[in-house]
Amino acid sequence: MLKFIKHTMETIGGVEVFPIISLIIFFTFFVGLFVWVITYKKETIQELSNMPFMDDEEHNVDPNSEKL
Repeated sequence: MLKFIKHTMETIGGVEVFPIISLIIFFTFFVGLFVWVITYKKETIQELSNMPFMDDEEHNVDPNSEKL
């Protein structure tokens, strides 16, 4: 089975470029994600982590509803 796949891949012209392109895409994505996480504001992370513990009336997501 592997022999069949290897032979088929060898007949495709320029197939050796695809692993390099995919490596560059994934490496760029994960480096960008790492930079985004490192530069994210600590205050925002703290606020988001405390959201489950906050009162619903303080952070009402519907601007048209009235507080009781």
